[in-house]
Amino acid sequence: MKQKQKIIAIFLLSVSAFLLSVIAMQQEKNLIFTNADTVSNTKIGWGIKRNENHEQPDLGASRLKTLSEHGGIAMGNANSKKIYLTFDQGYEAGYTSEILKILKENKVPATFFITAHYLNTQPDLVKQMIDENHIVGNHTVKHKSMPELSDEEIKNEILTLHQTIYEKFQYEMKYMRPPKGEYSERSLITTNNLGYTTVMWSFAYKDWEENNQPSEKQAIQMITNNFHPGEIMLLHGNSKTNTAILAEIIKQAREQGYEFYSLDEFEK
Repeated sequence: MKQKQKIIAIFLLSVSAFLLSVIAMQQEKNLIFTNADTVSNTKIGWGIKRNENHEQPDLGASRLKTLSEHGGIAMGNANSKKIYLTFDQGYEAGYTSEILKILKENKVPATFFITAHYLNTQPDLVKQMIDENHIVGNHTVKHKSMPELSDEEIKNEILTLHQTIYEKFQYEMKYMRPPKGEYSERSLITTNNLGYTTVMWSFAYKDWEENNQPSEKQAIQMITNNFHPGEIMLLHGNSKTNTAILAEIIKQAREQGYEFYSLDEFEK
């Protein structure tokens, strides 16, 4: 009888030790990232309600609160006529050389959010961006929606690109833009834990469809009518229209008293 009790006790101790080891491994795995039981992974899609008279747009109080609480930015100081120009670059359509030329001629800094595809296919243009003191931001490896990925997948999407550009150019990325403008509280925390600032925007318009480009007149009117203090402007680098009107946009912004600043000079 005593022998049987001893065997049962040893068995129970073994089971307990196994369970404790599983729990410890899980805790270690989640240490760097998030706890899915306590952090929301509800997908948040970015949206803007434009205002008139060059007033700052409504970015949605709830969206903005979640973003700001985890170190993200979308719009700067309401009392400062600063514009932060950004481009999303998933692939090259033949316009970036001209965009860089215009920026250089007008002494305008910009941030280019690139994917792994862009880096792998256009290393010379990426090097030019860096050499001309623009910021190169992380738009992830495969441009997937962040809330649909696990913490480990988010880490791989960001850090694989981070490591690749560092190996090529000894350049350290520090800003990222979530693909498709989608994030969650969980993805923001994970991104922030990786040392990145999430950058959304306070102006964008439908400029990314190469075969359905707005007219130059329409685009100029849309962009200039919506200049506002602290604007983070999102343009797509594959847009023929954007390239054609960029110098005029810069000119009109300055005529209205705005100036262009780097994200490194961001003013809340």
